[in-house]
Amino acid sequence: MSDPTFDRLGIWNWESENVADEIEYAKYAESKGFDSVWQGESRLVRDAMTIMGAYTQVTDSVKFGPGVTNCYTRNVALMAQTFSTLHELSGGRAMLGIGAWWDPLASKVGIDRQNPLRYMWEYCTVLRKLLDLETVTYDGQYIQVEDIELDLVRANAEPRTVPIYIGATGLTMNKMSGELVGNGTIDGVYMNYLIPPSHNERAMEKLTEGVEKQGGTIDDVDRPQLIAVSMDEDADVAIDNARGLVTQYIGQQPHITKASGIDPEVGEQVGEELGGWPASAEDIERASRLVPDEVVTNIVAAGTPEDCVQKVADYCEAGCTEPSLYSLGPNVKEVIDVFAEFKAE
Repeated sequence: MSDPTFDRLGIWNWESENVADEIEYAKYAESKGFDSVWQGESRLVRDAMTIMGAYTQVTDSVKFGPGVTNCYTRNVALMAQTFSTLHELSGGRAMLGIGAWWDPLASKVGIDRQNPLRYMWEYCTVLRKLLDLETVTYDGQYIQVEDIELDLVRANAEPRTVPIYIGATGLTMNKMSGELVGNGTIDGVYMNYLIPPSHNERAMEKLTEGVEKQGGTIDDVDRPQLIAVSMDEDADVAIDNARGLVTQYIGQQPHITKASGIDPEVGEQVGEELGGWPASAEDIERASRLVPDEVVTNIVAAGTPEDCVQKVADYCEAGCTEPSLYSLGPNVKEVIDVFAEFKAE
């Protein structure tokens, strides 16, 4: 087997011990030739926008975006305003990864996700028009705006070329995302993690169906992907280090359980042991005993450096255009160093 190569590489930052570490990882990734830094914002941890503002001041070339924020808690006009500002601060390096969030967290903060597909379509449609500096009136089922535009009286009044990526996991969301790429609204999808490469293949079919419906091709759809990496010279240690995260997601997020291909009964048993969201460390430890090694290695790049590189290459073979590496351990720089050796020149 020949060594894989990666045309593009990114990292994913989320919940490091302190913010300074995440800023350092962004700088280090850039120094090693990485192309992007994605900032997690799926839970109530750190605000991605604040940290990305810091990235604009300490990096020169790497692109960055939230991986992903959600389409509910920021009004569409505020989102356009925020990314117009980040575009200015970074010299055009800002990207936007946006998803439909997840329950029970959304419902716990008062968000009713009764039709996330329609909401996302309307939100992205209005957002793109605002970033293109259009004056927008839109009367949708969920989004209604009247005669608004980015008020760039003193700022550089050029359209904000901010790539938009929908964080799509479900196959229907992938098909819709393909349609939105095809009609020029978004640029691609930010493929999810804790799913097997085989799910990528199913998503590719739906992306192709959607984009071709609008007269495009799958090559029009950019497909960066968040991929969890648990790396250790001892493969058993690496797998054990990933088990807790896998346990949390398959027990708490049904869309991940469905996409992962895990036996639904296993998912239900894990969920019962966790006892809901949030779960304590003791809950996670107890439930993780139900999660075998093969479940972990099916959805995480877990093992030796060689194992991890090959698993990430499998995701790329199945449709990912840019791996976004999330180190599950403290060895973030080691993960960056290992993958930098396989970066295409």
